[in-house]
Parts: sequence; structure tokens; C-alpha cells
Amino acid sequence: MDPVTQGVLGAIAAQGTSATKNLAKAAFIGAIAAMTPDLDVLIRSSADPLLNLEFHRQFTHSLFFIPIGGLLCSLILFPLLGKRWGFSFTQTLLWCMVGFATHGLLDGCTSYGTLLLWPLSDHRFSWDTISIIDPLFTLPLITFVIFAARRKKRAYVVSAIIWCVFYLSLGFVQHNRAIDLGKELAESRGHNPDRLEAKPSFGNLVVWKLIYEADGVFYVDAIKPGLTSPRIWQGTSIAKLDITRDLPWLDPNSQQANDIERFSWFSQAYIAIDPVNPLRVIDMRYSLLPNEIKPLWGITLSKDVTPTDYVAFSSERGDSRAALKTLWNMIFE
Repeated sequence: MDPVTQGVLGAIAAQGTSATKNLAKAAFIGAIAAMTPDLDVLIRSSADPLLNLEFHRQFTHSLFFIPIGGLLCSLILFPLLGKRWGFSFTQTLLWCMVGFATHGLLDGCTSYGTLLLWPLSDHRFSWDTISIIDPLFTLPLITFVIFAARRKKRAYVVSAIIWCVFYLSLGFVQHNRAIDLGKELAESRGHNPDRLEAKPSFGNLVVWKLIYEADGVFYVDAIKPGLTSPRIWQGTSIAKLDITRDLPWLDPNSQQANDIERFSWFSQAYIAIDPVNPLRVIDMRYSLLPNEIKPLWGITLSKDVTPTDYVAFSSERGDSRAALKTLWNMIFE
């Protein structure tokens, strides 16, 4: 999730363990602790462009790292804030711990992939119940946190928790309904998917991106699992990456071949050749419009490099304003 949402959820968690008179200060400490796991974005290399992808949402987001992360935050925030405000180290540690603990779990609700069980497992958990940015989820939580801090009433904290549980539960229900519609769509085409996933489109739980794989081909559509009349926007398809077929010149022992494996792990094997660039491997999971194959990022290979050279990583947004306008119309259509 975005840093604001991470911070506000950490603030709520800290307020839930705070005395009424301390709701504002608890929220501040909890919010800072909740945002710190994303400092892993600083782990990067000028030589290896995929290093950041490997370490983002890795050890700092693991459930096993919560005690360590919470302790590190408290060792910094206690002398800076906790002690100055008259709180004990134990109290500061508690707020840091619960704030830090919310981060990985919330990220797991998105579709990006979070290593919640590292180092025991490198499985990327992605429950696909909420978009990485969702104002309808975040803005009410911000309101409740501010009201709780200013009016010193725990009822606002309870309201925030109820809204959080309700919204994430709604995402779970919508996700399952989108999956069911996706299975019906695949069956109507005579397909028996090897795997099928539904992901919320940007900023909402109304329109979902459906991706399924059948016979080595990815199919992408948009689905609106309405209460009475579901809507489907037919999308397009693209062949799954086959290195032997698509990149026959690639040395299997080269760094570029290894980078494709790394990118495939990051992308949960939803990779294909870019239709407009035969040397670019794209992540199929994301696009601004849910029924399109217009990836937000990918890796570019080169035939004119040494066996030890890395691929190039690139991201693109395209015409985001036009895409968001179209998505808005899809939501309210």
C-alpha cells in the first residue's frame, strides 16, 4: 500500500493500545513505525537493476521481523519522542511493535506480493483484496484517526477498526465473485485455465482485472461483479514467455537469462514478450486499464552484451490521465 495508508493503519493500531489522553502521540509514533518497513526501497544497486525488486517487501515485511523492526524503531523513537513526552520505553516499544506489525499484513492484501514468511519461504503472498492505492479505504481512516486524536474519544478508534475490517472483507467478497465470473468466462470460451486470478483495478473494488492462463496463453479481461447485472469488458491475449521460442539466441548460462528467472519470480511467472519490443519481457499483472495489456514495467535484453551484463529495467505510465478517465467511466457505467 501507499505510505499514507500504511501510516494511518499503524496509527490506528497504536491508538488501540493507548490511554485516551495519549491518542494523538500514540498515533504519531505508530504511524512512523508502520512506514519504516518500506525503507527497504533504499536497497539498490547501480549495476544490478533487479536488486531492489528482490529486496522490496522482503525481510522488512516478514512476520518474523516484526519484533526486530519494532525494537529498532523504539530505540530511535524513544529518545526522540517517547522520553521527551514522558512515556516509558515499554510503552514506546508497544506502539512501535503494533504499528510495525500492520505493514506486512496490509501489503499482503494487495497483488504486488509480500514475503510474509521469509526466511522460511520465498512465497510472495498476494491476497488481491485491495488496490495499492484506494482513497475510499484510506480517507475515512484518516478522518477517524484525526478525530480520535483531537477529541480523545476511543469510539473513533473502534470506528476505524470496523471500517478497516468491513472494507477488506468487502474486497475479499468482490474478489471471490470476480473469480467465479472469470471461471464462467473462461468456460464459455472453451478454456480450462491452468491458473486464474482477479485483481482490483486502480483505486477501487468495483472493476477487477481478470488474468488467466490456458495452453500457454494469457487472457486479460475486465470484470465488474455487480450485485444484479455483472459486466465484462472483453480484453486481449498474449503468449506466455517461452525462452526457447521467443529468445533462441539467449545464452542460458548468461546473467540476462538469470535475470529473466529473477523477474519471473518477482512477477509470479506472469511474463510475456512485449508486443512492441521483442527484446523486452513484461510483467502481465499490471496495467492502467484492467482489460488491456500495457505493462507498467519490464526488463529489456540486449544481444550486444557480455555474458555477465545485467538486463535493463524500465517502467512507464503512458497516458495515465486518459486511462483514469476511462476507468472512471467503467466504474460508473
